[in-house]
Amino acid sequence: MNPTAVFRPLFSYRPYWAARFGVAPFLPMSRHEMDQLGWDSCDVILVTGDAYIDHPSFGVAIIGRLLEAQGFRVGVISQPDWRSPEPFQALGRPNLFFGVTAGNMDSMVNRYTADRRLRSNDAYSPDDEGGRRPDRAVIVYSQRVREAYRDVPVIIGGIEASLRRVAHYDYWSDKVRRSVLLDSRADLLIYGNGERALVEAAHRIARGEHPRDMKDLRGTAFLLDTPPGDWHVLDSTLVDRPGPVQRHRDPYCEEIPEQCGPGQAVAWGKAAGAQVIRVQRRALTAHPRERTVIRLPDCDTVQDDPVLYAHASRLIHLETNPGNARALLQGHGDKDLWINPPPIPLSTIELDQLFDLPFTRAPHPAYRGARIPAWEMIRFSVNIMRGCFGGCTFCSITEHEGRIIQSRSEDSIEREVDEIRDKVEGFTGIISDLGGPTANMYQLGCKDKAIEAHCRRLSCVHPRICRNLNTDHGPLIRLYRRIRKRPGVKKVLIASGLRYDLALESKEYVRELVTHHVGGYLKIAPEHTQPGPLSRMMKPGIDVYERFRELFERFSREAGKEQYLVPYFIAAHPGTTDEDMLHLALWLKHNGFRLDQVQAFLPGPMALATAMYHAERDPLKPVTRGSERVSTAKGLRQRRLHKAFLRYHDPENWPLLREALQRMGRADLIGNGRRHLVPRFQPAGTGATGEGRRRPVQAAERPAPRRKSPRGPVTDRGAVAGSRTRKRR
Repeated sequence: MNPTAVFRPLFSYRPYWAARFGVAPFLPMSRHEMDQLGWDSCDVILVTGDAYIDHPSFGVAIIGRLLEAQGFRVGVISQPDWRSPEPFQALGRPNLFFGVTAGNMDSMVNRYTADRRLRSNDAYSPDDEGGRRPDRAVIVYSQRVREAYRDVPVIIGGIEASLRRVAHYDYWSDKVRRSVLLDSRADLLIYGNGERALVEAAHRIARGEHPRDMKDLRGTAFLLDTPPGDWHVLDSTLVDRPGPVQRHRDPYCEEIPEQCGPGQAVAWGKAAGAQVIRVQRRALTAHPRERTVIRLPDCDTVQDDPVLYAHASRLIHLETNPGNARALLQGHGDKDLWINPPPIPLSTIELDQLFDLPFTRAPHPAYRGARIPAWEMIRFSVNIMRGCFGGCTFCSITEHEGRIIQSRSEDSIEREVDEIRDKVEGFTGIISDLGGPTANMYQLGCKDKAIEAHCRRLSCVHPRICRNLNTDHGPLIRLYRRIRKRPGVKKVLIASGLRYDLALESKEYVRELVTHHVGGYLKIAPEHTQPGPLSRMMKPGIDVYERFRELFERFSREAGKEQYLVPYFIAAHPGTTDEDMLHLALWLKHNGFRLDQVQAFLPGPMALATAMYHAERDPLKPVTRGSERVSTAKGLRQRRLHKAFLRYHDPENWPLLREALQRMGRADLIGNGRRHLVPRFQPAGTGATGEGRRRPVQAAERPAPRRKSPRGPVTDRGAVAGSRTRKRR
């Protein structure tokens, strides 16, 4: 195994022989389409839980077109009926392998709300129809593929496989589940942006190699019987000491120490036929990082011990920089899960080539014009970069795309805008977004690549912006101006989430944004007002929001425009107390905000905030047995209370809020004056049964008339939905 080997440029491979068939109008979804293309078989078949839309914002489309550019014949099985193996045989037997993904979202996040209720819709399905994918889609699809073609290799990837690559807390079953690689029975797991690993794997499979024998691909995970002997196995407790470590008794070992001694640690995992290994602290520097693997607490251990789960989560996130990350090892029963370091980010040239592939930028004709909300959202938008160095603990972007920003060139972005203008039906001259995971991180990054390669910070902007971070928004300003000048483009909007603490580093950028690129409303995400929750989220203080708001309003006035900020907030995030939510509700009332739709924190797999939720410890710092407990709203009633504070103006929430305010000793906030949070009497037909009849509201107490808020785009903000707001004016 040598995952540090020099990588090949993405488009430097000799094309597979099937390149002679040329480019398909759409990747085929039926045997009839294969016949029209002159194919007798597919080389690769991709199975996805999403509708197939041939657009670079959708994972299957970009992977499919990339493999096609490498010369492979690629077919797509979209949203198959998972109750039998027959739908997985629709395109026949692939010559090389099946690639399986749940789609652009984790299937559990897609199907269930933060209250574990089944959603009735699915933005990635035709006509927004829910129920077209199974729970834990990667596992189910992979098992059905195995039933259909037992000996065909299976490679899993996408965000669901990526975030479930290790033992992970699963919110919906309320337990720690083992790696998805074991349950799916796949041969190889590719995590993160998997273009490099998948292209290399495809060419090697074409040469006769089996994916389960590929141990040297970065960004992959696989199973081993025993670790290789030429690697130094470093126990995780030497890297980040969790305190006294209780071990499960191993029946194969004669002597098991109960806890670690000073300066020592017990090697985790299986000890079948072997003695317990003790490692000295000097081992931390005695071996090169590229030949060192960190052994995490095994799956059985983290299932039983929340403290060690938080410890493992912290270690996983510290080993995410491609420049210095070490391989990880975690025992799963009689197998070891090996996770190679993250993939090397794509260069600008490679990213440009990827987005220049011949996408039709439309849903497959098989959907016959059905409405697909996710497609409508990005139909006229352009993705200009990848990655995010914000490190928000509730977000899945960092775990999947990484912290290093990968930006496209201005020429590539301009070509895509021209394609939208010339090819996409219904274009009216408005580009709905120039963005990505974060709107204003284009071409930002560390000033020194050597420093970047050694950095182990979880965020480049928290608790303050790193002095080594380049915050020059000049390239983004030039891009905005260039795209505005394109023939046929009337307006360019920015709909991606804005990192406003970064924006404050460039007043010129804020002026440019506010003057030309806000369509009346700009969404930003302060998430909370109180320092406790904000520190657990790794978000800036509310004073930073206020500074940005002042600039926004000032530049809006100078431009002669009436524009409003739309702030997003999270309820029930780990580290949030009832008092914190009360203060947020009072802030919202003081500033005249009434939130239309809110959601509580949803613990997505692998996120740092999920480790806080499950373990009630903070993995942002070393986790020990004596670590401070993190206040966590877990019960349904408390989570509803936190949401109710965000919608303090809704009569349905008043009974719950009155009870909470009395319990908190804040009955002074119950009344009918402007200084009160909730009124004393309940309107008839609202709230709990028996709350009393509605008392006429005096004129001075009448709430301001509500104005309908704009419908914001559908987002996957790390499995946490935001809030749409309206402001009383």
